Amino acid sequence: MIPPDTVALCDYERHFHARVDPAIAAYVAGAAADGHTQRDNRAAFARLRLLPRALADLSAPSARKMLFGEALAYPILIAPSAYHRLVHPEGELATVHAASLTRTWMTVSTQASVTLEEIARRATTPLWFQLYFQPRREHTLALVRRAEQAGYRALVVTLDATVSGVRNAEQRAGFRLPAGVSAVNLDGLPPLPAGDTRRGSPVFRDMLRDAPTWRDLDWLCGQTRLPVLVKGLLHPADVPLALDAGVAGIIVSNHGGRTLDTVPATIDALPAVVQAVAGAVPVLVDGGIRRGTDIVKAIALGASAVMVGQPILHALAVGGMPGVAHALTLLQTELEIAMALTGRVRLETLEPDVLMR
Repeated sequence: MIPPDTVALCDYERHFHARVDPAIAAYVAGAAADGHTQRDNRAAFARLRLLPRALADLSAPSARKMLFGEALAYPILIAPSAYHRLVHPEGELATVHAASLTRTWMTVSTQASVTLEEIARRATTPLWFQLYFQPRREHTLALVRRAEQAGYRALVVTLDATVSGVRNAEQRAGFRLPAGVSAVNLDGLPPLPAGDTRRGSPVFRDMLRDAPTWRDLDWLCGQTRLPVLVKGLLHPADVPLALDAGVAGIIVSNHGGRTLDTVPATIDALPAVVQAVAGAVPVLVDGGIRRGTDIVKAIALGASAVMVGQPILHALAVGGMPGVAHALTLLQTELEIAMALTGRVRLETLEPDVLMR
């Protein structure tokens, strides 16, 4: 049951930490290293101020957005996150049920704890599939073909996790995946090679051996008719390389501050990426979004839509499927309120002048 004092996403986070095993909470909420970037993802939104217009025409309101030829009821998508069964026995099946009820598109992780096919069978909302390049191209392509056959609408390739970040909170808590929770979509694929410290650095000598490059992204875009988005791009100099490879969209992301610490907050990095893209493809953003006002700010700075990850796991742990549906509805309602109170009741009117400089 959802606690009666749960009226905002921050309340789900508070209840999450009070209820969930500390080791699991350290995995879900843990940041890279000292957590500077994770904290700044939130602080950067708070630093931005909205500047409303008075007595605006508020007729014909709509938060609808067209994205890749499909109507998105609200510019909010569920970001990919691993192992939903860590916090609820139904895992991603509960999440996708809530997404369907709230007309929210969902991005399913390669490391989901339910198969991508099972999730697709439960869905009545569009699904995207988040893809990690596998060491061998045939294994990457096998995942792509499974997503295509299951009816996924796009691929989201994560760029910013060539190696795992330094997750000190997880290490201190001694986090290990419990029995019955695993990355089931990778069953049958060979495990990643273990590092051998006897031969020197396990990072440089082993983990980077099969690290993907822009050539791999170019190859992937040529292997599928699905739109390919890249997630984890922060530097505007990488935009031409991504566009040359054939990507259909870019997601400005710092992995929720979970890989490399002290990189910029995503809302701070967004404008330069939008400028470099120059309208060629849609740009989305994730990281630190907790309020409808955050969504207004992201759209005003050029994002087509936002993605929300960690709060979904908070809500799933606290309230199951109804919790996730409630959390998404809170965001949708807050977005509508923020749009009305700034005098901008259509997404296309959310431009930089809604922010005070």
